[in-house]
Amino acid sequence: MASTSRRALRLLSLLGSGRQWPRHELATALGVSERTVRRDIDTLRRLDYPVTTVHGPGGGYRLGTRHTLPPLVFDHDQALAIAVALQTAPGTVLGLGDDAARALVTLEQAAPAALRAALGSVRLTRLHNPWEFLAPPIDPAALTVVGAAARHRHVLVIEALRADGSRPGPGEEDFRPGRRVEPHHLVVWAGRWYLVNYDLEDRQWRVLRVERFRPRPTTQCFDPRALPGDDPARFVMTSHDRGDTPATWPCIGSARLDLPAGIVARWAPGGSVVEHLDDDHCRLTLGAWSWAGVAGLLATFDTGLTDLHPPELVRACRRLADRWATLADTGEGPGPPP
Repeated sequence: MASTSRRALRLLSLLGSGRQWPRHELATALGVSERTVRRDIDTLRRLDYPVTTVHGPGGGYRLGTRHTLPPLVFDHDQALAIAVALQTAPGTVLGLGDDAARALVTLEQAAPAALRAALGSVRLTRLHNPWEFLAPPIDPAALTVVGAAARHRHVLVIEALRADGSRPGPGEEDFRPGRRVEPHHLVVWAGRWYLVNYDLEDRQWRVLRVERFRPRPTTQCFDPRALPGDDPARFVMTSHDRGDTPATWPCIGSARLDLPAGIVARWAPGGSVVEHLDDDHCRLTLGAWSWAGVAGLLATFDTGLTDLHPPELVRACRRLADRWATLADTGEGPGPPP
């Protein structure tokens, strides 16, 4: 009976994914026969879970959504995944850390004894990695407005904010009136939230940092558009004008690269800024813990570099060039440290 209950719980979690499952796929996932799957489906139905049968060549089973379900149930793997996710959630949303901690306590209190023991065995300490380039946390209310507008295909009015989060007033030099956009996708990359949107005023696709604007919802609907390249993640990564600013580092420098801005934006570290100069050149601004680190990052692009700033970066490049020239001549490194 215990194995049957665990299997039924696992079956419920598979059906709860929202997809339609052919019977043979369920049997494979559960490691049982298709006949056993039929019996377990009947068990779930007796427990009032609305499992529907889809007939035809592409048929199978799926969990209905038009009925009231019994209390939410997690299997062991789901509970463990949620516990790990809650403890490793990055702080990109204001207050998310406290909310995640409270959610973990709620999950443990609601879990059966066996699951509670498994959850209690996973206690993590999450350390900040400087290469995560986390931006200041964004307002969860703003994220909710943007996410709901993207999901329901409602036009947003966005009002540009200053770097400190304030909104310029009419008459101020940096004031910009609100713009109407179609929000299509939310993308998280390098600890930053980006909105892929279609600007209705200049009729162009754009990428915006969510914390850099104040969203105002509307009830105006729009039809989905075909995104260039049909890949939101790649569109964000190859867009150089996505509103980024250099991450805080002890050393920040820039150089002119003999590469298009789109290519450099795709491979530049998070927390760097790419400026379009012409079709074949761009300027990259980035930081590191040392000037040699900045120079080394620039060298990874394996292209011509000119117009380096500041002078400390130029001197670091010369020192590295001398070291690399010595290695090229001798074919040997300086040897292991004492």
